[in-house]
Amino acid sequence: MRVSGIPEGIPDDRPEGWRVATERALYGPGGFFVSQAPAAHFRTAVHASSLFAGAVAELLLRVDAALGGPPALALVDVGAGRGELAAGVLAALPAEPAARLRVYAVERAPRPAGLDPRVAWRAAPPAGATGLLFANEWLDNVPLDVAEVDDSGVARHVLVTPDGAERPGPPVRGADADWLRRWWPLDGAPPGTRAEIGLPRDVAWAGARSSLARGLAVAVDYAHTRDRRPPLGTLTGYRDGREVRPVPDGGCDLTAHVALDACAGPDATLLTQRAALRALGVDGARPPLEAASRDPAGYLRRLARAGEAAELTDPAGLGGFSWLVEPVGIRNPLT
Repeated sequence: MRVSGIPEGIPDDRPEGWRVATERALYGPGGFFVSQAPAAHFRTAVHASSLFAGAVAELLLRVDAALGGPPALALVDVGAGRGELAAGVLAALPAEPAARLRVYAVERAPRPAGLDPRVAWRAAPPAGATGLLFANEWLDNVPLDVAEVDDSGVARHVLVTPDGAERPGPPVRGADADWLRRWWPLDGAPPGTRAEIGLPRDVAWAGARSSLARGLAVAVDYAHTRDRRPPLGTLTGYRDGREVRPVPDGGCDLTAHVALDACAGPDATLLTQRAALRALGVDGARPPLEAASRDPAGYLRRLARAGEAAELTDPAGLGGFSWLVEPVGIRNPLT
């Protein structure tokens, strides 16, 4: 008998590691990202305000300047959702760089109807691009395994069925164990301590970054660093706009914060979204009150934009995201 709510194609009883279960639940037949509109379940900075796309457009212009204005400038939007960021950047760019721009939306879901025809829809980043590769809330959806310390102090894989029931699996060995020792050590941790094994994300990011011939690679996500790993992990689900228990049934988003310090290359910089957006001109300061009498309508527009900027840069909300910024053959345009 099938578990209620689990789409066809999702097995209903066999326990497996979280990485395999998540891959199937998010990207398999009937999976969440293939069959549903993510924006109906959770809200990103892209959906919060057009100021975010404007900031990415400003970053792209800085990358263009650092590259010397190449005849073909690329924007590679990894984890593109339904292409909202790519469309927003195109709308925000001046005519001249927009004419040279080649936009690639990288996503495993089918191309959405009505997307700007200038946006190429791809399953993987193009090789040898020159420009900006931008991955907004992509790495948190790259599937990974979960480990938990048992009563004898051994880190074991956590197995799960599509209804969310967990059980202990085999001990963590090999490359996964090496990754834990370096980036999320569990030696001496009390029973029940959990870790999310970020090796697949390191590999995914290295592959995306290496697709650039020259330019800038940026990953934006909720993140943590080695000195502040959460003892119970961060794996969770989102369904219909609410945070829910993570259940790999194909009907909810499955996400875990990213160990971005493990992904970072030798030339990378980590900074908060608040700092990055402020460096790109997103400022939540209120307009001067005296402007209200001179231009009431303009004042209200500026006040609304200030409110949107404040939300994007709020350190307790969207501003608390981390940016991993890696130049490839150019200077870092955010420093």
